[in-house]
Amino acid sequence: MSEPLWSEGNPGDVIIVGTGMGGGTLGHALARAGRSVLFCERGSDPASGGAALLGRYPESQFSPASAPQPIHAAELARAGRYQRQLRDESAARPLTFIPFIGEGLGGSSALYGMALERFFPADFTPKRNFPNAADAALPAAWPISYAQLAPYYDRAETLYRVRGTLDPLRAEGGRDHFMPSPPLTPAASELFDYFQRASLHPYRLPMACEFVPGCACCQGYLCDKNCKNDARRICLEPAVRDHGATLFADCEVLRLEADASRVTGVVCRRGGREFTLYADTVVLAAGALESPAILLRSACAHWPAGLANQSGMVGKNLMRHHIDLYLIEPKFKGEFDNRQKEFAFNDFYAGEAGKLGSVQSFGRLPPAPVLAASMADDIGQGPLPWTAPLFKLAKPLVTPVLDKLVKRRMILATTMEDLPYADNGIEIGEGAAASTLRYRVRPHDSARIASFRSVMKQVLKSYSFTLIKQAENNQRIAHVCGTCRFGSDPADSVLDANNRAHGLSNLYIVDASFFPSSGGTNPSLTIAANALRVADHLLAT
Repeated sequence: MSEPLWSEGNPGDVIIVGTGMGGGTLGHALARAGRSVLFCERGSDPASGGAALLGRYPESQFSPASAPQPIHAAELARAGRYQRQLRDESAARPLTFIPFIGEGLGGSSALYGMALERFFPADFTPKRNFPNAADAALPAAWPISYAQLAPYYDRAETLYRVRGTLDPLRAEGGRDHFMPSPPLTPAASELFDYFQRASLHPYRLPMACEFVPGCACCQGYLCDKNCKNDARRICLEPAVRDHGATLFADCEVLRLEADASRVTGVVCRRGGREFTLYADTVVLAAGALESPAILLRSACAHWPAGLANQSGMVGKNLMRHHIDLYLIEPKFKGEFDNRQKEFAFNDFYAGEAGKLGSVQSFGRLPPAPVLAASMADDIGQGPLPWTAPLFKLAKPLVTPVLDKLVKRRMILATTMEDLPYADNGIEIGEGAAASTLRYRVRPHDSARIASFRSVMKQVLKSYSFTLIKQAENNQRIAHVCGTCRFGSDPADSVLDANNRAHGLSNLYIVDASFFPSSGGTNPSLTIAANALRVADHLLAT
């Protein structure tokens, strides 16, 4: 009798750790091509047993209202959310928080706002864009070009059923495969026209959304209408249902076993049992916090500093994007729906003020009680914790004001490119201790943040608006990337141009860890496009 698949004597083709935009997209492409694929997902399957928390934030279930804490792990798991704390030691007063990222089927894509934007060609030659950032670890160029990735952008947009229109500032040509967007809502139409009259170039944001009746965009929580085209719906479920892939949910990868040149086993824990899985190829796609942590936990005699870490770059060069929110009071006073992400413009992506980033519809903020709880936590862990009791007293007055801002404002988000610095990164904790985040904004980047705010103030001068400054807030880490960068030189990168780990013949990483620079817009499409590129490489080998 032959040994079961994934055993030492009968390894499968590919084990993929994580099911987000990188792992889900790669696994789907490989399974469709006939490869045996096993997905290992640390998060649970929220749909099993009907336990999923759909259509609302898990914070709405917390009693009393508070920011996420370890005691909320069960509610967070039901909502596909990450459940472990990070310890931020960047400031004079360290703080702990649970980052707002995904952990479950589809990874963070299950929570995303579905905006699938391409990077610009200039993003692939990052060093020339920031000549004054001498201490940034910016490469002269990515090891692949925009032209090499472009056909995979096309494929990813088609796969994820993107709806939108072409950005008029892009010179790369049309998107014949884009499906049409629904009409602009009245307040969004007002702003769209206003920006056009201001000689800006708004366009319909490319969205991986079906826009079924009653669509709420579901940014930040699991979709209850099967409308969100995320990695679970588009890739993971078809790979398992139609193409023979296997899924182990609630499967924590503890470490990888390796000799001097290849991964020899994947050590897992599931249902209280520890065991080892085997495959010819192993792919990490657990996210830019977890993939480097797995490598660092996999230190062994052959790799004493951590697996694939001869360069010392594993966990380093963390980027997260500098994001601010502008809450705009429209002149339109009728009933309006501010839940959708409807348009964007890139006039400040690169221009007279330097390379800044994108501006796009944000959708709706979380409910007022959730915002108030988050504000209370920020104050309690901030530089003036003694003011927390005062905020608690004022909370009944603050919540109605927040409710008005949530429901009666159109929100724009500015996403500014973050730069890589070797001492910004993630370190693993000991035992059950929280992993440690070390991240600080440099003066060069603080000046760029201020410049972007100044530009936006001028653009919005005809409107009453509230700026919610989040660019310097280390807890805003949803776009985390860069912690296992790819490059041409093994001395300063973790992966090669095909996302294979330097020195290991069968280990790949396809989540946002591979970014050597962050671009100035949403990372999801670039992750998916690159995963399709890596799939073609693996299928050719």
